Amino acid sequence: MGDNPVLSEDTPALQDVLDALDDPECRAILGKTVEPMTANELIEACDIPKSTVYRKLELLSSASLVRERDSINPGGGRVTHYERSFDDVTISMDETGEFSVSVDRPPQSADERLADIWSMMGDEV
Repeated sequence: MGDNPVLSEDTPALQDVLDALDDPECRAILGKTVEPMTANELIEACDIPKSTVYRKLELLSSASLVRERDSINPGGGRVTHYERSFDDVTISMDETGEFSVSVDRPPQSADERLADIWSMMGDEV
């Protein structure tokens, strides 16, 4: 996907989050990605066409709401799994009328951080 959520997930753009959460197909994907799933699994689980799933995953990734995890397929090649990368999203407005978004994320284990780094390295090759 385009932006790497490992690098940008701390401060997603408010409009990106709003656009993703306003989309019913994105919400369906978020509901299914409590556990990591492949795009093909999401196509089946959400009953969404393949091209649409990839567009929605790109939207969710840009909003830093979904994280990609690449693993080596025993049969060869890489397999990408997608999982929800937050516990809670809060939209707030300050005293000047400015909106902001905060995203609470679960703590990552050392293995998860290493997997993210490994995934980034694979994107660079």
